[in-house]
Amino acid sequence: MTPAFLEACLANNLQTAEALLEITIPPAWLDERDLMQLRLEQVRVEPAYAPWMLRAMRLRETGQMVGHIGFHTQPGAEYLRALAPDGVEFGYTVFPQFRRHHYAHEASVALMRWTQTTYGVNRFVVSVRPDNVPSLGLIHNLGFQKIGSQIDEEDGPEDIFSLYCS
Repeated sequence: MTPAFLEACLANNLQTAEALLEITIPPAWLDERDLMQLRLEQVRVEPAYAPWMLRAMRLRETGQMVGHIGFHTQPGAEYLRALAPDGVEFGYTVFPQFRRHHYAHEASVALMRWTQTTYGVNRFVVSVRPDNVPSLGLIHNLGFQKIGSQIDEEDGPEDIFSLYCS
């Protein structure tokens, strides 16, 4: 997603937003305004964050946006140094009507592969609520190991998982 896409979405200019990414935007994406604003402000303050921004999960056949995935920061963020030096944390959302089709798995694998190939980053972090059974299944399937817990200001209790890919 580009800053222009996020700006168009925040301005409720969906026709422009859809044209920019050649996608069909579901109503659920518009519920993510706080996230859009956060990531837009983040890239404005730190333009080097641009490659790490949100990405739309898009069905190849239809162009339908089914969710999003992206990094919270660039690699080596201060808050990760104790848990995963030189690592990078990512998160994902699959909109309710598209869940249980393995879109998050496919997107996670592709994102980690891109990061390894493009930037040489091999350590990944994901934070998941303990009651989010589908996400826990996904990250265990990908090989993530629990390395800690935290209380997130927005989401409440979360377990922190890490994966090192050689």
